[in-house]
Amino acid sequence: MGTSKPFRVPPGATVMNESDAPTLTTQVEFADIPPAFAPTPAHPIRVRSRPMPAGVRIARHTHAWAQVAYASRGVLRIGTLGTTWMVPPSRAIWVPPHVTHEVAIVEDAFLRTLYIDENAAPPGLDTCRVVEVSNLLREVIAALDMPGLSAAREQVLGALALDELTRSEPLPLSVPMPNEKRLRALCEAVLADPANSDSLEQWAASVGASTRTIARLFRQELGVSFSQWRQQALLARAIPLLSQGRPLAHVAQELGYQSQSAFSAMFRRAFGKSPRAFIERGSERDQREPDAQDVP
Repeated sequence: MGTSKPFRVPPGATVMNESDAPTLTTQVEFADIPPAFAPTPAHPIRVRSRPMPAGVRIARHTHAWAQVAYASRGVLRIGTLGTTWMVPPSRAIWVPPHVTHEVAIVEDAFLRTLYIDENAAPPGLDTCRVVEVSNLLREVIAALDMPGLSAAREQVLGALALDELTRSEPLPLSVPMPNEKRLRALCEAVLADPANSDSLEQWAASVGASTRTIARLFRQELGVSFSQWRQQALLARAIPLLSQGRPLAHVAQELGYQSQSAFSAMFRRAFGKSPRAFIERGSERDQREPDAQDVP
């Protein structure tokens, strides 16, 4: 996977041109999606596993089936039209059918991707979401990845995996991005300089808009306030920093917090656990992962 492969589109999948998805990054590589991994009514869930080195980008595309991207190690970034999700280790992202998306490998990862037939997708899972992967779901995904499954076992495991997904707790790791030019410029500036603690008034002035206009645009386009959006952006930015093992004090400083305790308090309010506990939960590695050299 260190080099790009010729791109083959399996039945039901479509690669998007840049003009089809102007809000997604344009610096992407095409990656091979073997047709054998396309789900069918007879095999409604397919699992593909492989190590993925940091820096690989899977081109924006869409397909008729749903997808679950689960990294037992490493950090993923998933981009859809208008939103970016950060996926920490041992978490997963659900992508419904027909949703244009791209994948960037932020850190060396071991990726298991579940492709799920559209007719088998659970009701209610109609938007992307990052979720906790329970111990049971982790084991079921690993079991589905074993060769030579009987049809009966595949059916039972698939049903259990989907049931666990519907019960999984969503995590606040999405960063919505607007279309309005001034608001987008402001959001991109905040993402580029997360330690900048300027007020909304100062940010608004920097893009040539009034504070009232920017506050209204945040509500209209993103459905949140500036402070709520900024917290989401900081949480997403914190994930790869924490997973790299950086000292908590350094991460807090890089994100503009005056103290480690203030950052930890914000993180705990969002995730219900400390940054250390969150990352330690993600460091659980499936011992059945093959080494990179063992995977074609």
